[in-house]
Amino acid sequence: MEKKTSQKTPGKRADAREERLKAALKANLSRRKAQTRARTAPDKAETPEQKDK
Repeated sequence: MEKKTSQKTPGKRADAREERLKAALKANLSRRKAQTRARTAPDKAETPEQKDK
């Protein structure tokens, strides 16, 4: 017996996967940038108490 495979357009499947990966990469990059900004922000900010010293 021959096994039949569904002939769904592989191009659409690949495009959908590529779009998902692109969105995930963009979200990951945004998250990493936000983490970096959050880590460096307290170091740069001076409180009024530090300015007096």
